[in-house]
Amino acid sequence: MTFSSYISTRFYMLKLAIDLLKNDNIISMPTETVYGLAASIYSEEALRKIFSTKNRPFFDPLIVHVSSIEEAKGLVKKWHPAIQLLAEFFWPGPLTLVLEKNNLISDLITSGLQTVALRMPNHLLALELINKCGFPLAAPSANKFGRTSPTSAQHVRDEFPHENILVIDGGPCSIGLESTVLSVEILENYSLEVSILRKGYIKLIDVTSLLDSHNFKYSVTAPLNIKASPGQMKHHYMPIKPLIILDNINIEDVSLSSIKDRLANLPSQIEHVSIIKPSKIESIKELILSDDPSWAARELYSKLRESSNGKEDIIVFKMENHHKDDAWEAVLERLLKAATLILEF
Repeated sequence: MTFSSYISTRFYMLKLAIDLLKNDNIISMPTETVYGLAASIYSEEALRKIFSTKNRPFFDPLIVHVSSIEEAKGLVKKWHPAIQLLAEFFWPGPLTLVLEKNNLISDLITSGLQTVALRMPNHLLALELINKCGFPLAAPSANKFGRTSPTSAQHVRDEFPHENILVIDGGPCSIGLESTVLSVEILENYSLEVSILRKGYIKLIDVTSLLDSHNFKYSVTAPLNIKASPGQMKHHYMPIKPLIILDNINIEDVSLSSIKDRLANLPSQIEHVSIIKPSKIESIKELILSDDPSWAARELYSKLRESSNGKEDIIVFKMENHHKDDAWEAVLERLLKAATLILEF
């Protein structure tokens, strides 16, 4: 494809996406984290299409994507100087801020909560799309509820082969894991309470170091309401074949019949997520990730999908000691939630 034809195709895709979004439809857009299933925050019809298309329960809130800090400020009740600092430093990027919403945000987006999750994606196509639409977009990951998140346009097409969803192809996601979700509560004395609701590329130490460098008063608390963030169910990001995590166990010591029996004893559904139970377990596909946690994050979802498409009956990941280091916390969190079983020595 020539450069001029690429520009022409990109212009056409964005125009078509904007027309769809302005007429109560959903589309899929790229971000640096994962591909999202996007709708106008002002269209209840389109927002409901997100939930129905994903088979997503209404108790799971959506993240709102903006193209500027000013746009985000217009959606919340209070905007503290420390929030301004966090937004200026980490946006556009993989940090979602959970703040007290104003009446422009539908309860459908927040699952009835009085807080809204906001972020500015670090992807030129996503930012151009939101900016040209003229309104923020609610956009959870473009996959069926509880299943492996998509990090390429083809993943979205594979996930929704019959839904006829427009997918803007922005290439593979550069980070590959969902954003860090940070709750920020402004107290009466104008100090802050911050808590991590979902781990991601940006760590708590990154946030606190920035706040400390500007002498802001804050306290770090354990999250009181993790339902304010998506991805909080016990089982999430799951591939279409069972993922078994081996903690301090060698693969050759695993009994396939024992795994089959343990899977059979699990409930058929946990927190609205169906648990896959193969009729036979005769072969294993080992999931092998890079030793670099940043690269492991980028390849995790792609490798889970590739492993699911193989002929083997189950996927096995061997957890090593280094996977429990702080640098791995976001990847390990996804692996543990994606797992159907965790076998320990």
